[in-house]
Amino acid sequence: MKTKVGVTLLLIAALVLGLVACSPQGGSSAGSGKIKIGVSLPTLREERWAVDYRGFVEAAERLGIDVVIQVADNNAARQQSQVENMITQGVKVLIIAPHDAVAAKQLVEIAHREKIPVIAYDRPITDGGADLYICVNQFDIGRIMGQHIWDNAPQGNIVFLKGDASDDTVYPMAEGTMSVLKPRLDSGEYRIVMEQFVVDWEPANALRLMEQALTANNNNIQGVIAPNDGTAGGVIQALGAQGLAGRVPVTGQDCETDAIKRIIDGTQGMTILYDNLRMSEAALQAAVSLANKGPSGATGTDSDGTPLLDFPPVEITRNNYRQALIDTGLMDEDDLH
Repeated sequence: MKTKVGVTLLLIAALVLGLVACSPQGGSSAGSGKIKIGVSLPTLREERWAVDYRGFVEAAERLGIDVVIQVADNNAARQQSQVENMITQGVKVLIIAPHDAVAAKQLVEIAHREKIPVIAYDRPITDGGADLYICVNQFDIGRIMGQHIWDNAPQGNIVFLKGDASDDTVYPMAEGTMSVLKPRLDSGEYRIVMEQFVVDWEPANALRLMEQALTANNNNIQGVIAPNDGTAGGVIQALGAQGLAGRVPVTGQDCETDAIKRIIDGTQGMTILYDNLRMSEAALQAAVSLANKGPSGATGTDSDGTPLLDFPPVEITRNNYRQALIDTGLMDEDDLH
């Protein structure tokens, strides 16, 4: 995106220096009369989370509120410590994108003891009683991925990689994928030769798993479900080492710049675009309303009864990336060369 490189470098530098809070209004809200909202993000290792970070900062400026943003770096214990720290700083609402969906239930309990509402962001909190869950429809993401494999690999051996097992988004996503693939699995046209979680969504772990799948099947792989763009990059690296990059359809999500480059080159088939900036602003707007004892803005409920506000995913392929990304200004064409 237009400010992607600068923002990412800034956030990485902040992590290295140990900076864990951001107040876009130039300091604490103490005495300012502004609402202070806490935001806990799981990581900045993936480009999409840097965009969410940017979205929270920019939306806070527009809304005239203070936001404290802390990053757990894929560590559940660190996320709990950071949430407790934000509570001591006097945040009125917590927005939490959990690293570990089960462990995050305790974060909700800690916050609710202090009468602080909690918004689960992008990832659910398992049976955690959050006051709102804001996300992209994960089942639909999986369904789009499955449809891409269906359309581009009529039969053969399929590698089915999922995200980190502690992230509850991977389960409805997998259900969405299976809802498409099941008829060919039942008929024997498809055979899943590997089905594995990718620890921490790390590309290196996806690379290792893909190498194992290729070795075990003598390179006889016809399609790969990669759960996001980072893992897709690892998968494609493994395929490339065997001369198979571009010959085996590979999915992804997050609409990262490198993924769009791979889509243009033909080594990755698709990715998923969702409006992080719109989602982050919606989360802050909901937080302000909850802080003022107002409604959450939910439009439905999740499967566990949590109030839900979800956004639709958009498939990006070689056929529509220019219209969806370049023409709308979401990406600069120069970034794709």
